Amino acid sequence: MTPNDPTTAPDRDAVVAAAAARLEAAEAERAPCAPVRDLIGETDIALAYAVQRRLTENRLAAGARVVGRKIGLTSPAVQRQLGVDQPDLGVLFDDMDVSGLAEVPSGRLLQPKAEAEVAFVLGADLDHEISGVDDVRAAVSYAVAALEIVDSRIADWNIKITDTVADNGSSALYVLGGEKLTLAEFEPVDVVMKLYSDGELVSEGDGAACLGDPLLALAWLARTAREFGSPLRAGQVVLSGALGPMVPAPPGSVIRAEISSLGSVTAAFSR
Repeated sequence: MTPNDPTTAPDRDAVVAAAAARLEAAEAERAPCAPVRDLIGETDIALAYAVQRRLTENRLAAGARVVGRKIGLTSPAVQRQLGVDQPDLGVLFDDMDVSGLAEVPSGRLLQPKAEAEVAFVLGADLDHEISGVDDVRAAVSYAVAALEIVDSRIADWNIKITDTVADNGSSALYVLGGEKLTLAEFEPVDVVMKLYSDGELVSEGDGAACLGDPLLALAWLARTAREFGSPLRAGQVVLSGALGPMVPAPPGSVIRAEISSLGSVTAAFSR
């Protein structure tokens, strides 16, 4: 089957099930798998999101709880790294927040990388029509510096847009900083980011690198999540997308991001 072949609903259901099973096996066996684009094609993003929804349903059935969303591929630099030209989204589950741990558990990860982001915590639902940043600004309770620990179940990060969408946006874990600021206290677009690995500066960026403004990324997510029938809710965390290139995060490394106004956030990876 190629992406352009007409398929019946049962055919699509079988493809979704096969792709989800491959990704779940990679996670369970701690062994990266082949890309799923051989099953779902390179261009059928709707089918890729169907795989993501199947994985989400399976996680929920196993007792996980949704606590927010992540926006991926918002930085032009990251898009160049992965060879894509549009953002994507993934689901944040309760066990993905490792902010309270002394070390990030490397044993849960396959081939992790880290990126610095602005995280928004919502104080109101975003289930109405969204036209721009003014419609989402009032819903943000506060923001913090964040490190998203991205990971791919697909070997060697050999991914196209459908691979990463199916794989829950290549998400894994996240760490939130402790300093909380409201949007009356800073402008996300104005932040400047420096990312360090074991004390060495390895990545730089700013708020404008995130779809032009992290609030524009949030507006995109709010519209898209609403269209998907699962709008953003009060209390949820939104990882707004990378402020610069992601970097490897191997066992034993210490990754620290400094984001102006929001302070710093650190992740020490277990050996």
